[in-house]
Amino acid sequence: WGLNAAGNEAAVAAATARLQEAGIIVSLFIDPETAQIEAARRCGALQVEFHTGQYCLARGEAARLAELRKLYAASEAARRLGLVVNAGHGLNYHNVQPVAAIPGMRELNIGHAIVSRAVFDGLRAAVAEMARLIAEAARSPEACRPEGL
Repeated sequence: WGLNAAGNEAAVAAATARLQEAGIIVSLFIDPETAQIEAARRCGALQVEFHTGQYCLARGEAARLAELRKLYAASEAARRLGLVVNAGHGLNYHNVQPVAAIPGMRELNIGHAIVSRAVFDGLRAAVAEMARLIAEAARSPEACRPEGL
């Protein structure tokens, strides 16, 4: 699960301010929910990273599409508030493209899948394949968007 910024707003805002005073750009790792996005903005974060775990764990096409819809809506809401949008957790070679195709998605965090593949294929090949999938989604977002979304 992501950080509960909405439920811990005072503490998160204080930590965000302290980090920013040190010149650190703050990105809050949150669930793709309106309350969390709005709290992240009020706390002074400049970026959010959406927790994609529920999307990655969803079983069946309907459940997966429902989670992907949440990510699309959350991305749009965050961008309207002026936040940079990133995502990660559980993304892999089989599920990354629909998330990479979300408008405004800037960064994806996918370390575990890449390192796991690198054990068999080498780091260069593992990174190259993930980069290819993400670039393909960025070039042709409609082709990477599941039907019904």
